[in-house]
Amino acid sequence: MDKNIIGLACDHAGFEKKQVVIAYLKEHGYEYKDFGCYSEESCDYADPAHELGKAIDNGDLVRGIAICGSGNGINMTLNKHQKVRSALCWINEIAELARLHNDANIIVMPGRFIDENLTKKMVETFLNTPFEGGRHQKRIDKIPL
Repeated sequence: MDKNIIGLACDHAGFEKKQVVIAYLKEHGYEYKDFGCYSEESCDYADPAHELGKAIDNGDLVRGIAICGSGNGINMTLNKHQKVRSALCWINEIAELARLHNDANIIVMPGRFIDENLTKKMVETFLNTPFEGGRHQKRIDKIPL
Protein backbone atom coordinates (compact mmCIF):
# COMPACT_ATOMS: atom_id res chain seq x y z
CA MET A 1 0.00 0.00 0.00
CA ASP A 2 1.32 3.42 -0.97
CA LYS A 3 0.75 6.24 1.53
CA ASN A 4 0.80 8.72 -1.35
CA ILE A 5 -2.43 7.32 -2.80
CA ILE A 6 -5.34 9.22 -1.30
CA GLY A 7 -8.91 7.92 -1.52
CA LEU A 8 -11.58 10.45 -2.52
CA ALA A 9 -15.34 10.40 -2.08
CA CYS A 10 -18.04 13.03 -2.42
CA ASP A 11 -21.66 13.61 -3.27
CA HIS A 12 -23.01 16.20 -5.70
CA ALA A 13 -22.69 18.98 -3.11
CA GLY A 14 -19.02 18.15 -2.61
CA PHE A 15 -18.11 17.68 -6.26
CA GLU A 16 -16.85 21.23 -6.84
CA LYS A 17 -14.58 21.16 -3.78
CA LYS A 18 -13.35 17.70 -4.75
CA GLN A 19 -12.01 19.27 -7.94
CA VAL A 20 -10.03 21.71 -5.76
CA VAL A 21 -8.66 18.74 -3.79
CA ILE A 22 -7.71 16.87 -6.96
CA ALA A 23 -5.81 19.90 -8.28
CA TYR A 24 -4.00 20.21 -4.93
CA LEU A 25 -3.06 16.53 -4.88
CA LYS A 26 -1.73 16.64 -8.45
CA GLU A 27 0.26 19.80 -7.73
CA HIS A 28 1.90 18.17 -4.70
CA GLY A 29 2.69 14.80 -6.26
CA TYR A 30 -0.02 12.66 -4.66
CA GLU A 31 -1.87 9.96 -6.53
CA TYR A 32 -5.54 9.43 -5.80
CA LYS A 33 -8.29 6.90 -6.25
CA ASP A 34 -11.65 8.55 -6.85
CA PHE A 35 -14.68 6.62 -5.64
CA GLY A 36 -17.14 9.21 -6.96
CA CYS A 37 -19.30 10.97 -7.49
CA TYR A 38 -18.23 12.33 -10.85
CA SER A 39 -20.61 15.26 -11.48
CA GLU A 40 -23.00 17.65 -9.76
CA GLU A 41 -25.92 15.37 -10.61
CA SER A 42 -27.81 14.42 -7.45
CA CYS A 43 -26.53 11.23 -5.81
CA ASP A 44 -26.45 9.52 -2.42
CA TYR A 45 -23.33 10.23 -0.33
CA ALA A 46 -23.42 6.72 1.17
CA ASP A 47 -22.47 5.00 -2.09
CA PRO A 48 -19.00 6.56 -2.60
CA ALA A 49 -18.46 6.74 1.18
CA HIS A 50 -18.87 2.96 1.57
CA GLU A 51 -16.46 2.33 -1.30
CA LEU A 52 -13.81 4.52 0.35
CA GLY A 53 -14.53 2.93 3.74
CA LYS A 54 -14.10 -0.57 2.30
CA ALA A 55 -10.76 0.43 0.78
CA ILE A 56 -9.54 1.57 4.21
CA ASP A 57 -10.95 -1.54 5.93
CA ASN A 58 -9.25 -3.81 3.38
CA GLY A 59 -5.90 -2.04 3.73
CA ASP A 60 -5.89 -0.94 0.10
CA LEU A 61 -5.59 2.70 1.19
CA VAL A 62 -4.47 4.34 4.41
CA ARG A 63 -5.91 7.85 3.98
CA GLY A 64 -8.88 9.55 2.41
CA ILE A 65 -10.66 12.83 1.83
CA ALA A 66 -14.44 13.09 1.62
CA ILE A 67 -16.83 15.97 1.03
CA CYS A 68 -20.59 16.43 1.11
CA GLY A 69 -22.77 19.47 1.66
CA SER A 70 -22.61 19.64 5.46
CA GLY A 71 -20.05 16.87 5.87
CA ASN A 72 -22.31 15.08 8.32
CA GLY A 73 -23.87 12.38 6.15
CA ILE A 74 -20.69 11.19 4.49
CA ASN A 75 -18.84 11.32 7.83
CA MET A 76 -21.50 9.21 9.58
CA THR A 77 -21.36 6.66 6.77
CA LEU A 78 -17.57 6.44 6.75
CA ASN A 79 -17.40 5.91 10.50
CA LYS A 80 -19.53 2.76 10.20
CA HIS A 81 -16.36 1.08 8.89
CA GLN A 82 -14.27 -0.44 11.69
CA LYS A 83 -10.86 0.78 10.52
CA VAL A 84 -12.02 4.27 9.57
CA ARG A 85 -11.44 7.22 11.86
CA SER A 86 -13.15 9.96 9.91
CA ALA A 87 -13.11 13.51 11.24
CA LEU A 88 -15.49 16.29 10.17
CA CYS A 89 -13.36 19.42 9.91
CA TRP A 90 -14.51 22.98 9.19
CA ILE A 91 -11.50 24.95 10.45
CA ASN A 92 -7.81 24.17 10.11
CA GLU A 93 -7.24 23.72 13.84
CA ILE A 94 -9.79 20.89 13.92
CA ALA A 95 -7.99 19.19 11.00
CA GLU A 96 -4.70 19.44 12.87
CA LEU A 97 -6.12 18.05 16.12
CA ALA A 98 -7.88 15.25 14.23
CA ARG A 99 -4.46 14.03 13.12
CA LEU A 100 -2.46 14.86 16.26
CA HIS A 101 -4.86 13.41 18.83
CA ASN A 102 -7.23 11.12 16.94
CA ASP A 103 -5.02 9.69 14.18
CA ALA A 104 -7.85 10.43 11.74
CA ASN A 105 -7.34 8.56 8.49
CA ILE A 106 -10.09 10.41 6.61
CA ILE A 107 -10.81 14.11 6.66
CA VAL A 108 -14.37 15.13 5.83
CA MET A 109 -15.14 18.68 4.79
CA PRO A 110 -18.48 20.51 4.48
CA GLY A 111 -18.40 21.57 0.83
CA ARG A 112 -21.14 24.17 1.15
CA PHE A 113 -19.50 25.94 4.10
CA ILE A 114 -15.81 26.30 3.27
CA ASP A 115 -13.99 28.20 0.56
CA GLU A 116 -11.28 27.01 -1.82
CA ASN A 117 -8.40 28.37 0.28
CA LEU A 118 -9.58 26.70 3.47
CA THR A 119 -10.16 23.46 1.56
CA LYS A 120 -6.54 23.43 0.39
CA LYS A 121 -5.19 24.45 3.79
CA MET A 122 -7.06 21.67 5.60
CA VAL A 123 -5.92 19.08 3.05
CA GLU A 124 -2.32 20.26 3.50
CA THR A 125 -2.65 20.05 7.29
CA PHE A 126 -4.31 16.63 7.18
CA LEU A 127 -1.65 15.17 4.88
CA ASN A 128 1.34 16.65 6.74
CA THR A 129 0.44 16.39 10.43
CA PRO A 130 1.69 13.26 12.20
CA PHE A 131 -0.15 11.43 14.95
CA GLU A 132 1.31 12.26 18.38
CA GLY A 133 0.75 8.79 19.78
CA GLY A 134 1.53 8.52 23.48
CA ARG A 135 -1.51 8.97 25.71
CA HIS A 136 -3.70 9.28 22.63
CA GLN A 137 -2.96 5.75 21.40
CA LYS A 138 -4.84 4.03 24.23
CA ARG A 139 -7.90 6.11 23.35
CA ILE A 140 -7.64 5.19 19.67
CA ASP A 141 -7.40 1.53 20.66
CA LYS A 142 -10.80 1.77 22.40
CA ILE A 143 -12.69 3.01 19.31
CA PRO A 144 -13.37 -0.23 17.36
CA LEU A 145 -16.23 -2.43 18.54
